[in-house]
Amino acid sequence: MKKAPAAKKVTVAPKKATARVKDTAPARTVVHPPGGESRTALVRRARRINRELAEVYPYAHPELDFDNPFQLVVATVLSAQTTDLRVNQTTPALFAKYPTPEDLAAANPEEVEEILRPCGFFRAKTKSVIGLSKALVEDFGGEVPGRLEDLVKLPGVGRKTAFVVLGNAFGRPGITVDTHFQRLVRRWQWTAETDPDKIEAAVGALFPKSDWTDLSHHVIWHGRRICHARKPACGACPIAPLCPAYGEGETDPEKAKKLLKYEKGGFPGQRLRPPQAYLDAGGKPAPPLGAG
Repeated sequence: MKKAPAAKKVTVAPKKATARVKDTAPARTVVHPPGGESRTALVRRARRINRELAEVYPYAHPELDFDNPFQLVVATVLSAQTTDLRVNQTTPALFAKYPTPEDLAAANPEEVEEILRPCGFFRAKTKSVIGLSKALVEDFGGEVPGRLEDLVKLPGVGRKTAFVVLGNAFGRPGITVDTHFQRLVRRWQWTAETDPDKIEAAVGALFPKSDWTDLSHHVIWHGRRICHARKPACGACPIAPLCPAYGEGETDPEKAKKLLKYEKGGFPGQRLRPPQAYLDAGGKPAPPLGAG
């Protein structure tokens, strides 16, 4: 006589978290919420998650060090396939030697490669940063353009990089769909899409444009600190009650705390210094880049 199969253990998220740890709109698409959740419920849950994360990371900002739009676009290109911390350790020497697009456009590639070697893929990145510097000089008078359609024409600059620059150097809303953002919005079942442009459209439709840049920071910070790819710290997650994927990672609070990274785990963040104020087009001090 066969034994009845054992009942599957169901992991339930705790009721309260154990740790408090020009328009660039995406193309409009018809979004069907996954998992049978109603559209209204999905919007409410997504916005509540963002509000909760805003309380946990009220200081969320780009973790790349930069003083002006040129430094930001270069640093963002360099951040591909490496950490922001590694970029922040590398760019001081780069910008000390090549402070302007004109300087970098005329640089010896071999000398740039030597500086960028710690960032990985240094030959391709050297080609990109020199190429985008030449494009800035030749096509934009040595200034970083503030429009999406112009930014994506620069070598090495895609929509993700463009939105980082638009949102943090020009104050124009944009959603930054990096690997952390992709992973988390699918875990939260905000969308089932896998293409970055479709993810951008689906998530952008859930929030007002004014939320897009800060939303990107909140999600990316959470992905770096708590909701990791391989071992998410579910037991230390402040939005566990709202997460359909609760239980994929460690649910024991004490064990989960050991998985936390950066300042949530007692370590400093990736940034080496705060942003500096710079002069706007009228010669007046502008707010620090990356603030807010």
